[in-house]
Amino acid sequence: MLRGRLSLTPADVVIPINDVEGLSKYSAEEKADRCKLASFYRLVGLWGWDQLIYNHITLRLSDNKSYLINPLGLTFSEITASSLVKVNINGDVIDPGSTDLDVNLAGYVLHSAIHSAREDARCVAHVHTPPGAGVSCMKCGFMMISQEAMSVGEVAYHDYTGLVVNDEEKESIQKDLGPTASLLVLRSHGLVALGDTIEACFRILYDAVRACEIQVAALAGGIENIVLPNISPDEVWKAMKLQGGDGVSRLSWRSGLLEWESQMRILDRLGYKTGQEYETKSAINNSLFK
Repeated sequence: MLRGRLSLTPADVVIPINDVEGLSKYSAEEKADRCKLASFYRLVGLWGWDQLIYNHITLRLSDNKSYLINPLGLTFSEITASSLVKVNINGDVIDPGSTDLDVNLAGYVLHSAIHSAREDARCVAHVHTPPGAGVSCMKCGFMMISQEAMSVGEVAYHDYTGLVVNDEEKESIQKDLGPTASLLVLRSHGLVALGDTIEACFRILYDAVRACEIQVAALAGGIENIVLPNISPDEVWKAMKLQGGDGVSRLSWRSGLLEWESQMRILDRLGYKTGQEYETKSAINNSLFK
């Protein structure tokens, strides 16, 4: 269930996500990518993980030379498919989208560093939730004490050196991230989730945010009261990657797909018009388009 922080009715505030349907300047593939990434922004906003006009979620496009990022100035609740900015790996704007806004330099430096170093990181999401930032300030770091924590995979750390606005920091980010981590904890800063698809990135981000909430709550009773699980996190991670990422389904689904489409159905029922092309078949999905 989405949990917005503002008591507003959807009819009063909804801005449709899919506003590129009639635009000929974008291919069908890019239209779908734009709609899906804009939907990710909306989810982060509705879950309360956003921070005013800051933080970023990026998606590398199929040409492997450019990616989409939010314009600096819009809240996540205002992001639409057409408003996303297309930039190349050097930060040059290829397509400004439907606004006259620029991109955040810190967002470009961090995300371009990851996209250029990790071919598997097609989608990268960075948030500053209070529990996530709190865990990033702890000496103990991101603790593998909950199922959610063990579900995110390998965790890497990058020490705080101020605002991420210098190209010189890219190399240290890439070195600290390494070749296989799916979560990067930016010390005294926040969380960065990586996924080979938007769906997988959303699932990792969700579990990471939840794990930090659990850790902060658990540590309120003192670290001496923490019970460490008697299982390797690697075993849980491998199980989560089997059979669609949930470890319980008897059918094979792409990691994060079922969770993602469940959230898209909520948005579509609320009138957000996500443009989602549902891969799972159900009476609920079919009823959305009658």
